[in-house]
Amino acid sequence: MITIENLCKSYGKLQVLRHVSVEFSRGNVIAVIGPNGAGKTTLSKAILGMVLPDSGDIRIDGESVLKKYAYRSQIGYMPQIGQYPENMKIRQVLQMIRDIRKDVQEVDEELIGLYGLKEMYEKRMGALSGGTRQKVSAALAFLFDPQVLILDEPTAGLDPIAAEILKGKILKEKKKGKLIIITSHIMSEIEEVADEVLCMVDGQVKFYETIPELKAQTQESRLSRAVAKIMNEEA
Repeated sequence: MITIENLCKSYGKLQVLRHVSVEFSRGNVIAVIGPNGAGKTTLSKAILGMVLPDSGDIRIDGESVLKKYAYRSQIGYMPQIGQYPENMKIRQVLQMIRDIRKDVQEVDEELIGLYGLKEMYEKRMGALSGGTRQKVSAALAFLFDPQVLILDEPTAGLDPIAAEILKGKILKEKKKGKLIIITSHIMSEIEEVADEVLCMVDGQVKFYETIPELKAQTQESRLSRAVAKIMNEEA
């Protein structure tokens, strides 16, 4: 579904993406891992059209999306830290986004219900805890039933129950044939929801394997140990 071909991006002398080539298929959850500064966020933002690569191409269903915008309506994005107008209420934020997307007739309000956001509709964004902001971000990401979801550290700041709700939602949407890309540092969480792991280091693809392949390759039963073993061997 998404093909990334020879993608490069630099900020001055700092090369954050170095000839990245990967392919993501529908009906899969892809976990993107790697140390800070590895290029994970830049890769996600390039797919979203928020960062324009210096060279290379990004294709969705075979069509290049560089410098195009209509395709974004098929992507739901959950940032690691959502930035919202402090004086707006939860209800107003949700309504504002709906007004922007008037072309969408049916919306997915499941997370709004599961997180009890309607009971908090009149609370101002500036008064919310970090976890409640994350719930709003999650609800917005899934709201328009997108075919692709990009979730940046989605459970950061969520309590255990809220995190389980989100993981359940991710697996439910995967069964519908959607592509879900997650960046996370929590290996146990990745093991629960992901099918494949893309590891980036210094702007390059270190490895891109299914979780069973990683475990078989390293003869480890836990993903965290399998990843650590590969990283140590290649260090």
